[in-house]
Amino acid sequence: MSKVLVVHGSPRGERSHSRRLAEVFLQAWQAANPQGSLTRREVGRGAIPHVSEAFIAAAFYPQPEARPLSMQADLALSDELVGELFEHQRLVISAPMHNFSVPSGIKAWVDHIVRLGLTFDTQLDNGVAHYQPLVLGKKVLVITSRGGGGFGPGGEHEAMNHADRWLRTALGFMGIDDVTVIAAEGEESVPERFQQSCAQAEQQLLALARRF
Repeated sequence: MSKVLVVHGSPRGERSHSRRLAEVFLQAWQAANPQGSLTRREVGRGAIPHVSEAFIAAAFYPQPEARPLSMQADLALSDELVGELFEHQRLVISAPMHNFSVPSGIKAWVDHIVRLGLTFDTQLDNGVAHYQPLVLGKKVLVITSRGGGGFGPGGEHEAMNHADRWLRTALGFMGIDDVTVIAAEGEESVPERFQQSCAQAEQQLLALARRF
């Protein structure tokens, strides 16, 4: 049975275009995969805490198997999020572009799942760290909306698009390099142009739902 983890990153509810597009895709995917299961994780409107000093101390404790109970508590949410990541074969991330990057909730979520010894490992070779990804065989769909236009591949503002690049880097660091990005652009431009972009994104998502 295929399992999809959905991470919603927009702080907006029904007014979120990335969230709406993601739900269009998920309905089509569920229809094509009636035995599949969906798990939704809210990080845009939910309380995903930013990494704290206590979190860092616990995550890098030299003997993970002997962490004090207080440190285990500091990592409880992170452990849960990492567990979700491993339990699902597919991952859908819906996230608008905020100030050329991802919303802070998505950043906080990534900070919780990029964990030494769990999602990546490291070895020293002559004092140089070599990283080993530990999350393999996953497929990711990123569904995004951008207020302006020209942020996609080949666009005039592509260099300003740090959201797609950052997500690919963070996911790839853990071993997830099968990443598809589908975007709607131009909410802040001519309404008709944005509606056309949304319609194109929907068509791409509906086609992808049958083979994701």
